[in-house]
Amino acid sequence: MTVTVRIRLIAASFLLASSSSAFAQIDGGLPSPQQLSRFGLERAWWNQAELNKSRDKVRHVSMDEDMVYVMSTSGIVTAFDSETGKRRWAVQLGRFDQPGYPVVSNETLAMVVVGSTLYAIEKKTGNMTWTLGLPGQPSTAPGVDDDQVYVGTLEGSVYAFSLRKVRQLYQEQRLPQWSGEAIVWHASASKEITSPPIPSGRTVSFASRDGSLYSVATSDKQLIFQLETNGAIVAPMATAGKLQYIASDDNSFFAINASNGAVLWEYTAGLPIRLAPYVVENDLFLTPDRGGMYCLNATTGDQRWWQPNLRSFIAVIGNAVFASDVDGNLVRLTRDEGGMTASLALRDYSVRVANDRTDRIFMSTPSGRIVSLRQRGETIPVYHKFPDRLPILPSVEPEEAVPPAAETPDATN
Repeated sequence: MTVTVRIRLIAASFLLASSSSAFAQIDGGLPSPQQLSRFGLERAWWNQAELNKSRDKVRHVSMDEDMVYVMSTSGIVTAFDSETGKRRWAVQLGRFDQPGYPVVSNETLAMVVVGSTLYAIEKKTGNMTWTLGLPGQPSTAPGVDDDQVYVGTLEGSVYAFSLRKVRQLYQEQRLPQWSGEAIVWHASASKEITSPPIPSGRTVSFASRDGSLYSVATSDKQLIFQLETNGAIVAPMATAGKLQYIASDDNSFFAINASNGAVLWEYTAGLPIRLAPYVVENDLFLTPDRGGMYCLNATTGDQRWWQPNLRSFIAVIGNAVFASDVDGNLVRLTRDEGGMTASLALRDYSVRVANDRTDRIFMSTPSGRIVSLRQRGETIPVYHKFPDRLPILPSVEPEEAVPPAAETPDATN
């Protein structure tokens, strides 16, 4: 089924939002407990990622409910326990300076594309589970569920690989020659795949620069629906429950029913949207290019508030929203009205995670010093996206992780 979306151009009216803010300056190093306390925060932990400081920088920081992954430009991936900060493992992937995408994961595996190779690493140990040569040049990070991994390519293909079959071929030492045997199906769009495939139960969705969103069956690529927009889809998509959120390059944003592609509501921001939207409970955070940050009702699309000087969403902690402003400061806002209440100059920590999964802030310096912040006194995390994944945690707070004093950290820390 094809649904064509007719986009209406609506002139956006921007009103300057007034705010009162406290400002604290951090010129370098770690923010002190006294500075963070004025913002209702405390430092949960800090540590150092593995990299060559003379030539290497942080390329990506990503996370799931268990781990935080730091990937360097040379292909070193360092994994930290998301709650204690303990460094679990570090591995070198690919050749130096090959292009790579952020780490994604399921319950047991962390997966990352470097160059034209897909690597699967056991999350708990860092042991290499398998490597797979890809049939095309990847254009996004992969998508993964418990049974399959999905990879989009520059020429517009999406490949679904059986995780069980890949592991079997790897153990039998039949890779890369027999990698084609692990392909469950191959789907094609007319242009580059622009958004990481999103598996959801029996379907997987992916978007193309041809302006279409495709939803196909995970088992056999049978087309469930195709939704066409009037502009290219370049921003990553988001899902929340039975809804999917998509941005078109003609300044429009809309929510659809993930089961049948029916458009539920549309919103026009007046500027291109190239960053992923994020949903926490019923709040949807949208950041158009040079257009500030909007908070919308995720169910209806109604605008709740807008702040013009913000550039990216970071996290929701209690009744506060944290974001980055145009100057690189960490900003706290009220969740209900979007009023700015505090600003902290943490510009050294320029690599920041947009965290729609938990109430933790993760940010890193380009040189790999990573810090986790949380609401003061809240040692047990809030799981926004998958509440059922909250583990049984010890009643005693673990000691703060301290990185080794050596210039190059011990990967076994």
